[in-house]
Amino acid sequence: MTAHTETTGLGASGEFCWMDIKTRDIPATADFFSSVLDWRFAVDETDWRRATKIRYGGHWIGSVSDLSTPIYPPGLPAHVAFYLSVDDVDRCTAQAAAHGAQLVLAPFDAADQGRMSTMLDPVGAAFSLWQPREFTGWQFPPGLPDGPHRMALVCERPDQTEHFYRHALGLPVGHADFLPPTAGAAPTPQWELVIGVPDLDAVATRARRHGGDVMAWSPRAGRAAMRLSSTEGLTFHVTAAADRPGHVPPTRT
Repeated sequence: MTAHTETTGLGASGEFCWMDIKTRDIPATADFFSSVLDWRFAVDETDWRRATKIRYGGHWIGSVSDLSTPIYPPGLPAHVAFYLSVDDVDRCTAQAAAHGAQLVLAPFDAADQGRMSTMLDPVGAAFSLWQPREFTGWQFPPGLPDGPHRMALVCERPDQTEHFYRHALGLPVGHADFLPPTAGAAPTPQWELVIGVPDLDAVATRARRHGGDVMAWSPRAGRAAMRLSSTEGLTFHVTAAADRPGHVPPTRT
């Protein structure tokens, strides 16, 4: 399958280009995020693997993997894997290792879809590098109203971590924020997707109703935001759509 990639925004070369939710309970995960964020989980009939993927606003925004299959180690917790688009996985993997990243999965071919590797960056956040072939990643336009907008990494050394991605690896990651933790918090470093929604209170109410957790999160004063966690601990940052940095409302005629 050939996916559509925009020249700017998420999905461009050197930017995050895809997410894969890894869970042991696909039906429960689908029910939670369908109810809370209006995501739709369906088999992609055009994919030769007939993979379960996630749609929002008529666009593919991610995929889903079953952690109960034998390819995953027993006890691996539910998590979301995020992929950075690069032009040479082997070169970027070697560069990352030379600048303090830890190799988790060495570069390998994912059939005819692309080539990838997985690493932990110097602060311990996991990321995957993706060299596209048949599959290029995200299938939504920049600024999709009320959809995925940016990436965020909250860690103790945001400046050094930003330097790792943008200078040591030479990737623009222009749609990513490197943020310090809030006072008294010591989160496990992990990349998280930032999603814009029209009504934060409504999303928080639906999340709690379905067993999720909502935590305050405000990386910049004056911007309404929260951190949303599913029953399995899958986390996303959620902001008020009109307050998203760089957000341009759609033109109406």
